[in-house]
Amino acid sequence: MNLISFIAKHVSASEKQISNTNTLLDDGATIPFISRYRKEATGNLDEVIIGEIVKYKSAFEALQKRKESVLTAIKEQDNLTPDLERKIQDAETLNEVEDLYLPYKKKRKTRATIAKEQGLEPLAKVIIKQNEEELLHVASQYLNDGIETEEQALQGARDIIAEWINEDLKIRNRLRKLFERKATIASLVIKTKKEEEIAQKYQQYFEWEELLSKCPSHRLLAILRAEKEKVVRVKIAVPEEDALDIIDSIMIKTNIEACTDQMFLAISDAYKRLLAPAIANEVLNAAKEKADDGAIKVFAQNLRQLLLASPLGQKKILALDPGFKSGCKVVCLSEHGDLLHNENIYPHPPQRETTVAIKKIKSLVNAYKIEAIAVGNGTAARETEAFIKKIPFENQIQVFMVNESGASVYSASKIARAEFPQYDVTVRGAVSIGRRLADPLAELVKIDPKAIGVGQYQHDVDQSKLKNELDTVVMSCVNSVGINVNTASISLLSYVSGIGEKLAENIVAYRAENGAMQSREELKKVPRLGGKAFEQAAAFLRITNPKNPLDNSAVHPERYQLVSKMAKDVGIPINELIGNKEAITKIKLQDYITDEVGLPTLNDIIKELNKPGVDPRKKARIFEFDPNVKTIEDLKTGMKLPGIVNNITNFGCFVDIGIKESGLIHISKLANEFISDVNSVVQLNQQLEVTVIDIDISRKRIQLSLID
Repeated sequence: MNLISFIAKHVSASEKQISNTNTLLDDGATIPFISRYRKEATGNLDEVIIGEIVKYKSAFEALQKRKESVLTAIKEQDNLTPDLERKIQDAETLNEVEDLYLPYKKKRKTRATIAKEQGLEPLAKVIIKQNEEELLHVASQYLNDGIETEEQALQGARDIIAEWINEDLKIRNRLRKLFERKATIASLVIKTKKEEEIAQKYQQYFEWEELLSKCPSHRLLAILRAEKEKVVRVKIAVPEEDALDIIDSIMIKTNIEACTDQMFLAISDAYKRLLAPAIANEVLNAAKEKADDGAIKVFAQNLRQLLLASPLGQKKILALDPGFKSGCKVVCLSEHGDLLHNENIYPHPPQRETTVAIKKIKSLVNAYKIEAIAVGNGTAARETEAFIKKIPFENQIQVFMVNESGASVYSASKIARAEFPQYDVTVRGAVSIGRRLADPLAELVKIDPKAIGVGQYQHDVDQSKLKNELDTVVMSCVNSVGINVNTASISLLSYVSGIGEKLAENIVAYRAENGAMQSREELKKVPRLGGKAFEQAAAFLRITNPKNPLDNSAVHPERYQLVSKMAKDVGIPINELIGNKEAITKIKLQDYITDEVGLPTLNDIIKELNKPGVDPRKKARIFEFDPNVKTIEDLKTGMKLPGIVNNITNFGCFVDIGIKESGLIHISKLANEFISDVNSVVQLNQQLEVTVIDIDISRKRIQLSLID
């Protein structure tokens, strides 16, 4: 089995597509670059499929590494036969490799190894052949100082047989299939924990049982978290009779009672003591891995939607981080996001300096020619928004409520300290709120995605997998939008294809020393930014108002000559070709097809010539909550309210309705038909009208519905 055939079993792509993609990956190409600029080589594979190829490439490499380790260990024992080596090399999963290695694995002192040291292995072989009727007589021949009775001898022989049964590949594989079909997961509350506060959120799992294969990912992760917090005990089991029947059918060969009685005892012991715990743990780990993948997928989808949220664009913004006792932190930002001014106002109790606060805000709006106001959606958000909207400004000013999740994490981060060393965390947090309104992507890349809080059970899943997936999503979003190389932060630049943190620092240092770059070609002057990095990054970096208009488009520099030929063929210069739909329709794509350039690339070029450098994100829209609803006590069943989706899970979505508690729309309440994927109905930051269907004030829970 080779790499390409291994990946082909798991990915919907031909071996040729996989092979070409793998070659590009080995050459250092990134997923965004391959999917956008190497479509002919991959057969037009998208980022998702290329990501799957990367995933299974890593899995294959891990499998090969483990095989090499196992083969070396067995070889050192002088136990490696050509047949065993072939079986290990042909194994397609880690489980298969571990099963083959099990008999040769160095073991701590077990009951079987002790019995072998006592010389009982020949007796075990007699029993397993099941041909001896006078078994007690045979067992008496193995008595010595350490073994005083026939029963002790038989017990030792059974311990050896139990280990052989445990190492039998056929038995393990058939039991795996049984566990996959019939395993149940059961949780039972630990009595001493039942009344503790931490246990109450897991109340439904105090006495729970269902098929493991039917247990949804969010429920499995909740149960395992409850176990981790020592609230419940979890057990994975199958009907014992079914498991014993499988082993009996393989191991029992005769009707000689003396031997079969011993075999039945050894089989029961092998199953209960060795096989059941090992395979139960194996299938639970597999289910946990699947649940992790599901939770990570939800988190990744949410993060993508959040990063690609509507930007307001380059506007002069006044941002407020609301508060009661500590007041509201106010900052004024330039259209480039630079901090121009900061101070505090106290429009709410206990100080309630409303008149002073109004004068300050009006003065700041006029002084800094403010075009929009951003209000963080934390404590005192609704009150602050209402206060701002009552101020009579000279010009109409749009007021936006901004999700501030993770702003406190940013404000205390190394990045924030480097950006604003002379300011405290309150100023940095307010700046982050304002910048999020202007460009969510540019600001959110500065925060660890896990701190943004748009997933489910993110602290319970495989952290390495989660980080890899989220980094992939951030890179995908950054490159899909395109980045202004002359204004982007180090954080933003570091996610550009082929750049990374060190080159990002070098680009910013070059800008500081030499001023704004005038062309993509100038990127080659950045220290350590060589030909490969330029190939990967250039098309994702934009130059505003460049000499060559293609520098502000998604056309790759390697295709500039091709575009020049197109322009020449229709008789106009490039700058007149861009956006000229009449001239572009005259271009006959068939005339430009070569071995390297096919219709996929040519169609992308035409799309860019029609609308160069278009931001794929929608524009920001004003949203207003119901002014009559400010606390959970104001809610009534049947109310229809405006809301914004602020988190999506596998079991539904949470909606901000303008109060402290978000409401839940269960997946069953999203539509009048069956829904399997929440994202097929709603998206993060989507504005909805919801109906309140249940309110539990004591537990602070609100149930909402989209169904009329």
